[in-house]
Amino acid sequence: MTRLRFAPSPTGYLHVGGLRTALFSFLYAKQQQGSFIFRLEDTDRKRFVANAETDLMQMLQWAGITIDEGPSLSGNYGPYRQSERLAIYQKYATDLLENGHAYPCFCTQERLENLRNEKQQQGLPFKYDGHCRYLSSKTVSEKLEQRVPHVIRMKLPEINETLFINDLIRGKIGIESEELEDQVLMKADGYPTYHLAMVVDDHLMEITHVVRGEEWLPSFPKHILLFRYFGWEPPAFAHLPLILNPDRSKLSKRQGDVALEDFKAQGYLAQTMVNFVTLLGWSSGDDQEIFSLQELIEKFSFERVNKSGSIFDREKLNWMNQRYLQQLSAEEIYSLAKPFLSQSKYSNQPPGKLQQVCRILQPRITTLSDLPKKLPLFFDEESQIAQAGEEVKSILVQETAQVVLRTFVEEVKALPDLTGSSFVALMKSIQKSTNIKGKQLWMPMRCAITLEIHGPDLPLMVDFFGKEKSVAMVQQALEWVS
Repeated sequence: MTRLRFAPSPTGYLHVGGLRTALFSFLYAKQQQGSFIFRLEDTDRKRFVANAETDLMQMLQWAGITIDEGPSLSGNYGPYRQSERLAIYQKYATDLLENGHAYPCFCTQERLENLRNEKQQQGLPFKYDGHCRYLSSKTVSEKLEQRVPHVIRMKLPEINETLFINDLIRGKIGIESEELEDQVLMKADGYPTYHLAMVVDDHLMEITHVVRGEEWLPSFPKHILLFRYFGWEPPAFAHLPLILNPDRSKLSKRQGDVALEDFKAQGYLAQTMVNFVTLLGWSSGDDQEIFSLQELIEKFSFERVNKSGSIFDREKLNWMNQRYLQQLSAEEIYSLAKPFLSQSKYSNQPPGKLQQVCRILQPRITTLSDLPKKLPLFFDEESQIAQAGEEVKSILVQETAQVVLRTFVEEVKALPDLTGSSFVALMKSIQKSTNIKGKQLWMPMRCAITLEIHGPDLPLMVDFFGKEKSVAMVQQALEWVS
């Protein structure tokens, strides 16, 4: 059975790169009718961030990624938190010692730092020199009896060899073992390093495919060796390309938001983020860009993942989010907008009115957080005309515009009320009486009512404002340019 895992460290929020790793693992697992497993790799206690694991799970849930095995938001983890599996790692570390594939290292931090400085002065990369590997068994026994602090290191092969993997994305890759060092597997505090814990857990959890970032490529030989030392079959590996800023630097917090939670707070939809992030490195092979989650599951393949880095294009993200927003029903967009509307001073407006405004503005917003910024026009008593731009003013000062607006004020008096449909009929009457038509007829009204060149649907706006406010806005526009 196909089994993939997402194994983040609880060191902060879910990065978009982490979301992509989780998504690719989830999509392939579901496509193969397999299992998606969540494992919390929390053995680095110095970088542990409280509540990070809850955020990770909440963001996966928000994105629609369901966990088949692992934690739940109710706190039920089963055997998937590494900090609760220390005895397991210690057992396997002991097996490596007994089989001659590992050794205790008693080197102090001072010695290692001196060695690092020496290599630096020589212009060479730091690599552990294997000092404790060659201690006599008597010396080792004495130090262990004296409880001298130590770590456990993996023994590299004495004779150099090329270690290979057939990566699902990059094909066959080889690295010489002499480029590696005797890696620490167990720290002095009894916690395993990533390398040992990952290999042990992937075997015990029967993981068939491992998806991770290309930054882990230099580490794969260590993992291949460990699988060999234990006599286990390694899973298939897929190393994903980097996600890049527009300047082709690695995506980082320094150049903008990278946490999924940031994008949610800005009003991007979960469907948008899933669709957009999946396309960072993968394509379906045709021109399709908008996918449902089910379509992504059906079409995903590692063969169509690029080897080179992918640019995080904010403009494309905005375009995609706008597309998804436009597909929502009035009830859906209002429901999703509530958290953003509740933070504004207009949250006490009647729900029906707020829902109507959401529907009017729906084609004009990029994110849900745009909505509160546009509410003053609908609910403030004071005139908003002074907030209009120079483009609007340049239209309103035109002679034909003045004629249209004044005629509107005169002819609307005959109507008992003003609705979207009666407004359209009124504009046809104004066209007939003034002989002004097309853009010269409609643009002045658009600028006066919406205060924008490309504003929301004009009849919907008039229907919302009614006769009294619509007339007041037109009169304010006439006064503003007089």
